[in-house]
Amino acid sequence: MHVMVFVKATEDSEKGFEPTPWTTEMMEAMGKFNDELRDAGVLLAADGLKPTSEAKRIAFDGPGRTVIDGPFAETRELVAGFWLWNVKDMDEAVAWVKRCPNPMPGPSEIEIRPLYEASDFQ
Repeated sequence: MHVMVFVKATEDSEKGFEPTPWTTEMMEAMGKFNDELRDAGVLLAADGLKPTSEAKRIAFDGPGRTVIDGPFAETRELVAGFWLWNVKDMDEAVAWVKRCPNPMPGPSEIEIRPLYEASDFQ
């Protein structure tokens, strides 16, 4: 089973990360966690995303396309980073997320979403 694991954005992540003792410590802890995922054969891809002040959205309406410049509102609905994992089931994905270091200096959330598999369409 493949899952996309989203690190939800916070006000802090939308400001961008400056080098501080906390960010250095968090990056080291996250690096170790990613090594564990890789060694277990779970990690397929991972990365952090820059703030939405550097992002664009493209709105579709029939044949029309409108480009919308960031930053975007509703920080709780934004994504600050992601992993793509190969796990046996959702329980395994939840167990891995529970082991993850907190990716933010304060309260944060991580969302797990299963990807469609070919068997879902049979």
